[in-house]
Amino acid sequence: MSPVKVFLVDDSAVMRTVIGRILRERFGFEVVGTGVDGRDALQKIPAADPDVVVMDVEMPKLDGLGALRELMATKPVPVVMLSAHTRTGSRAAIEALALGAVDFVPKPARSSEITSIVADLGAKIKTAAGVSPRVVLTEAPQSQDAPVVVPVPGRVPGGRTELIVIGCSTGGPNALRALLPNLPADLSAAVVVVQHMPAGFTVSLAEHLNALCPLEVRHAADDDPIVPGRVLIAPSGKAFRLKTGPGGVRVGVAEDTTALVPGGFRPSVNEVMIQAASIYGDRVMGVLLTGMGRDGADGMKAISLKYGYTIAQDERSSVVYGMPRAAVENGAVRRVLPLTEIASDIVQHL
Repeated sequence: MSPVKVFLVDDSAVMRTVIGRILRERFGFEVVGTGVDGRDALQKIPAADPDVVVMDVEMPKLDGLGALRELMATKPVPVVMLSAHTRTGSRAAIEALALGAVDFVPKPARSSEITSIVADLGAKIKTAAGVSPRVVLTEAPQSQDAPVVVPVPGRVPGGRTELIVIGCSTGGPNALRALLPNLPADLSAAVVVVQHMPAGFTVSLAEHLNALCPLEVRHAADDDPIVPGRVLIAPSGKAFRLKTGPGGVRVGVAEDTTALVPGGFRPSVNEVMIQAASIYGDRVMGVLLTGMGRDGADGMKAISLKYGYTIAQDERSSVVYGMPRAAVENGAVRRVLPLTEIASDIVQHL
């Protein structure tokens, strides 16, 4: 296979040089061009014809968001953003995803920290290289396929759903933008969302979604209650669990310094779904959206074994059909649906 062609955009010559060298030497990528700012990049990208663009957010003349907006309108190409690990930077990262970026990586504060983000950046470039521009755009494509009803052994789910657990990764923020605003304010179930993101970025995600949704969307804090009509976004980088007590079910949020197992996530979709199945039984619903990897497959299986209701996003509307596929192959999914039909199916089931 030919190497992935990458175009780097950053106003720092040091960042362009060091990141480019590491991407070539460690991953075998071909750096086909560089830009010093958004305007410079827009002029060079058509001739360079890259598979993936890596773009800084904060740049002079035309920043990364402005360049991304123009790029998506003129020459859609998978883009991975470099976003500052600040409050402003995290908001910009969420906006970049809404504009069509596939993913983002927190930008190191100093050049000495560059190597620490390269492994993550390399993996996300590989993922982005396999993404069609038609699903990089802000709205998920309409699927022409009929919804699939998967024959799951056991009795038909019949419990009154009290909790919906949604898991997602790559492409998840935009999938949530399409799903959550279509759930009504008087939703009779509570919602917990586990979205894989770098630590510190889920606060801005919760704020962004809250502005779009009839439901209240909150960044979960320790001891928040699980209540109908509220969406809790699990904080990235924190240990997150469900706990029972005299006042009902609440969430536990805490620091966790233990090392993650290879391929592990904090918080984990699997862990939250398994806890939910243990507490709620057939009164829990699992929804698995676009994302890389297998997180959520075991959790959806746990819900299915308790006769809860399970939905997976279909391949055509997924940016990356990894997590949903794993759950389907695990025999854990009752409905496979286009993204645009999931909200109505949830409401109908409730």
